[in-house]
Amino acid sequence: MFSNVGNLDRIARFLLAAALLYGGVSVYQGTPLGIGLDIASVLLGVSALMGFCGIYRLLGLSTRNPQNRPPA
Repeated sequence: MFSNVGNLDRIARFLLAAALLYGGVSVYQGTPLGIGLDIASVLLGVSALMGFCGIYRLLGLSTRNPQNRPPA
């Protein structure tokens, strides 16, 4: 597995994951929407930590700097 998520994209994912987690834990706590927000925040956080996005892989996209990409 290779990294296909750039630094700016990782930061955006972390911030969005934090906002979704806040909404899921405090605003919509115990509702189906809150559970969905919690799951989405975990998925975004994991993809930001790993630097890999499966959807990007399926679509052939990468936000990583071309100089830091491994050869294809």
